Amino acid sequence: MKRRDFIALGGLGAAGALVPGWFGRAVAAEVLATPLDAAMKKPLADAGLQAARDAGASYCDVRIGRYLRQYVMTREDKVENVVNGESIGAGIRVIVDGAWGFAATNTLTTLAVADAARQAAAIARANARLQVEPVRLAPAPALGEVDWRTPVVRNGMEVPVEEKVELLLGVNAAAMGAGASFVSSRMFVINEQKYFASTDGSYIDQDVHRIWVPFTVTAIDKASGKFRTRDGLSAPMGMGYEYLDGDRSQRFELPGGVVAYGRSYDMREDAVAAARQAQEKLRAPSVQPGKYDLVVDPSNLFLTIHENVGHPLELDRVLGYEANYAGTSFATLDKRGSYRWGSDIVTLFADKTRPGSLGAVGYDDEGVPTRRWDLVRDGILVDYQATRDQAHILGKAGSDGCCYADSWSSVQFQRMPNVSLAPGKAPLTVAQMIAGVERGLYVHGRGSYSIDQQRYNSQFGGQLFYEIRNGEITGMVEDAAYQIRTPEFWNACSAICDERDFRLGGSFFDGKGQPGQVSAVSHGSATTRFDGINIINTARSL
Repeated sequence: MKRRDFIALGGLGAAGALVPGWFGRAVAAEVLATPLDAAMKKPLADAGLQAARDAGASYCDVRIGRYLRQYVMTREDKVENVVNGESIGAGIRVIVDGAWGFAATNTLTTLAVADAARQAAAIARANARLQVEPVRLAPAPALGEVDWRTPVVRNGMEVPVEEKVELLLGVNAAAMGAGASFVSSRMFVINEQKYFASTDGSYIDQDVHRIWVPFTVTAIDKASGKFRTRDGLSAPMGMGYEYLDGDRSQRFELPGGVVAYGRSYDMREDAVAAARQAQEKLRAPSVQPGKYDLVVDPSNLFLTIHENVGHPLELDRVLGYEANYAGTSFATLDKRGSYRWGSDIVTLFADKTRPGSLGAVGYDDEGVPTRRWDLVRDGILVDYQATRDQAHILGKAGSDGCCYADSWSSVQFQRMPNVSLAPGKAPLTVAQMIAGVERGLYVHGRGSYSIDQQRYNSQFGGQLFYEIRNGEITGMVEDAAYQIRTPEFWNACSAICDERDFRLGGSFFDGKGQPGQVSAVSHGSATTRFDGINIINTARSL
């Protein structure tokens, strides 16, 4: 991978970091469409489980993983890079004398897996000498042999690279034809083949697919040298290639001439719109700073949910166990059940089951079935996100099913599930919401952001800002960002559109931990109104 491509790739994720080696070894494209031999998995897992028992483990889980990644990178009429990566091996986690131990191997033989299990047990026994409190593992069901698969119509790994290149170059040409000065487009296709087995009696086979097609269009005013960009407004999805060549039944025509998408995406149409809107941004006046009512599209609000709800309600951050990537959390345990997080209409929920979402799987990496639960209900903080060894801290009988690793070679730990804002209960369209705003801004797309170490103070930009005057959109403005304090922002929520407008956004490369790991997570909402939010002019503040 070229250094320039790696840097560009690493900058794409919300709170993300791309760890070296994430792509694994380079392979031919044909390898990505060849499945792992299913018959080999259980004997390998059983060898690890038995070796761990023999070494004195009271608990063991074995994860056999094959992680396939492909990305295609283009610019204007050129292909800049194509990367096919495969990473395959087994990770073994054990408890010995009340302490965790972990080891991994990329040699998939019964002898190698058993050796790794014994090594994990030795590490756990050494850790036990220093532990303050033994691991308390919440029960998990003995599931026997089960499987779960992303319901794909067309496996993205089986689509020829030539077809992907043709799509991206066609998108670039369409944007250039609509007035773009430059355009770059990318495609990420992910397939995680994960097999989990534990001494609890579960053997879980999962096949997980994800896809993302980001692009950036640039328009330049040659006379002044001024330039503006507009990124794609699509969401990464837990789907197959049908996301790009399926029907257009979930196409949303929104005020301001913006088009949004649900479970299918017309990349060419969005790129043409991006070229025209980037040119419009060149002519748009700079925003006047002050207090505005915000009408926030899901393509922007997802990132605020991610940073100001999802991360601060990760229990390891709350407890101070995790402080990498913007710190711990202001949402301490004493706030549970009483803290006013938002207005009465604000319900924020975790959900690992929603079809098409990035986080949709049947079971987490501890063998726990995934589910949906409320984090904030009717404005009150009611819960957090817990794994098997955290559940007792909250008085829960079981895990929330949110423990994951980004590779067979990484130890699983607490990761954010899909976190979403529940849609409004009363019928309300975006146009009706805008009609009720006297002085406001209508916001689309994720932009730059910053956040403090407690997830309390933050600032968010966007791709498109439209000024609203007396219930009507009067035109585009530029250089805007909103500054918020988390509880004040959510308490300023005065209206949420109904279920018809509910859409997903998401982070394809969400970073956490040390050493860093990445994961993919979606955040859904309908268009939402927030009253009296402080808007700064980013050009004047430089």
